[in-house]
Amino acid sequence: MLIDSHCHLEYDYAPKDIETLLADAKAAGVEYLVTIGTDAASWPKVAKLSEQYEQVFHTVGMHPHESIDLTPLLLDTLTKAAAHPKCRAIGEIGLDYHYDHSPREVQRERLAEQLEIARKTRQPIVIHSREGEDDLLEQLKDHAAKLPAGVLPGVIHCFSGTRDFGKACLDLGFYISFSGILTFKKADELRECAREFPLERLLVETDSPYLAPIPYRGKKCEPSMVRLTAQKLAEVKGLPFEEVARVTTENARTLFRI
Repeated sequence: MLIDSHCHLEYDYAPKDIETLLADAKAAGVEYLVTIGTDAASWPKVAKLSEQYEQVFHTVGMHPHESIDLTPLLLDTLTKAAAHPKCRAIGEIGLDYHYDHSPREVQRERLAEQLEIARKTRQPIVIHSREGEDDLLEQLKDHAAKLPAGVLPGVIHCFSGTRDFGKACLDLGFYISFSGILTFKKADELRECAREFPLERLLVETDSPYLAPIPYRGKKCEPSMVRLTAQKLAEVKGLPFEEVARVTTENARTLFRI
């Protein structure tokens, strides 16, 4: 059994509909999926999907690209949305200094506000990180230090960062999630991280419809393809696929309370 710990099921997967997408995932051994809210428009959509399909859970958060749109009113809406019985995390949140769609200072401020919501609601966080590791790590350290006892901090999703950043996040109690990037030909440094990081702290994901693994790179990614990432992780670690599937599934169950 596998869990796709990060996908975007409300996106367009035409010509496939959601029922076909989920059936294909189940046929590939994917028993549960976590669909991610990235802005206010997506929050009711992902909640509806998790209400409609037993195997689907969801998160709510404001992606750093949209940070500038996170008003005080939307922060209140986000807090209420986090109370949904199938909401399992605050995210996708974080810092993205590559595109700078929102000013960096605004990104840091909105991240701090969402981290506070996560602490109040005792939800883990799903972190997006791109080219802002130093600033992000500072905020994650502060967040982890303020967490109530027994609350898991969260996961660094679609990990593609430096080894030092990954190890620092692991030291804070975070899980690390690998996507189809792990299969890319030029991802040798990422595979070294996967080899070194403890399996007991790893998840697998698709980030579908993005980042389809080889041999589907360049095509629309689907949740069923998480199996290919798990297979690559097993290969990198020199472990049986069944063990990697079992442990990453247990990890996702623990973090997202599935």
